[in-house]
Amino acid sequence: MHYTTVYVGMDVHKETFSLCCYTNEKELAEYPQKVEGHYSKVLNYIEAMRFHYGEDALFICGYEAGCLGFTLYHQLTDHNVKCVILAPTTMLQQRGRKKVKTDKRDAALIARCLAHHDYSPVHIPTDQDEQTKEYLRMRDDHKLALKKVKQQILAFCLRHNYRYDATNNHWTQAHLKWLRALKPEGLYEEVLKEYLLTYDTLTDKLERLDKRIEELAGGEEYHENVKKLICFLGVKTVTALSVLTEVGDFNRFASAQHFASYIGLTPGEDSSGEDQTRLGITKAGNRHVRCLLVEAAQSYTRGQIGFKSKALKARQEGNLPEVIAYADKANERLRRRYYRMVLKNNKKTNVVKTAIARELACFMWGMITGNVA
Repeated sequence: MHYTTVYVGMDVHKETFSLCCYTNEKELAEYPQKVEGHYSKVLNYIEAMRFHYGEDALFICGYEAGCLGFTLYHQLTDHNVKCVILAPTTMLQQRGRKKVKTDKRDAALIARCLAHHDYSPVHIPTDQDEQTKEYLRMRDDHKLALKKVKQQILAFCLRHNYRYDATNNHWTQAHLKWLRALKPEGLYEEVLKEYLLTYDTLTDKLERLDKRIEELAGGEEYHENVKKLICFLGVKTVTALSVLTEVGDFNRFASAQHFASYIGLTPGEDSSGEDQTRLGITKAGNRHVRCLLVEAAQSYTRGQIGFKSKALKARQEGNLPEVIAYADKANERLRRRYYRMVLKNNKKTNVVKTAIARELACFMWGMITGNVA
């Protein structure tokens, strides 16, 4: 039996960790110490604190989610030290005092939040989820690099008055043929060729990465859930797999509203007494999932209500009839709601897209958890 529970707050950085202890008996943060940024130093600190709290004391460590990811958590748990990663947006902050921020105070705040349970823990993904998530984010980094190269090529053409006058959009086959046919003078020709070479390299790499992602999505762990999620408009394999790996276990959310709150798509509120003021979305939780859902919501801003394209029908093939019916119900409702809010209620399009993304998140929760009635 452990007669004393000691909460160790850790303010972690790349090179250093700031540590301190907190107990509910004393209600005081004590024994602050700054150590080298290595898990062995945390273990040494805990052993030293046993002199003050006793050999039978239970130590619970905690740190804010940040640059270290889950590495420190796994290192400590592998050495039988209980560890928690705190979601920063859920921690109780001090109010009514002049703000003084130091590593020592941050460690004390983390320890106090641990002791009083004034936080929400970060979900710890499986090793497979973590690896797949890193692969998907690497793919997104390359896509961002491709977007930047496209902007640089268009800016180069504009600076030197090469104007694409055709009615077609940029980056079609016709536009690329026009770019490759340009003959700028002198060194400009070499500049354009290098830009286009980078464009081709990144395009080929993204095609290769997307094929690999299709293989990962076809694995036993993800296949069924990915097949269900791609039944929604605007959700393809990359988006579906990203949401699954970023969120992890959907069943840890009691309801669809809890899931929408987790990813920060619910409106904030600033109320006092009889006054109630609604704010923008909270933007709490996982930013990557929130951005993916808002991007997916773009698909509901066009097209006829109830219409299903050949591509969507192909993605829905192989699913149970109730799954397809649930997805069709969601697609029809969200598209109708977008048109009604924009055309009838004169809401701003970006506000409506965010509202559609919130409802899409709720439908996704229902799909994965089996609440498709």
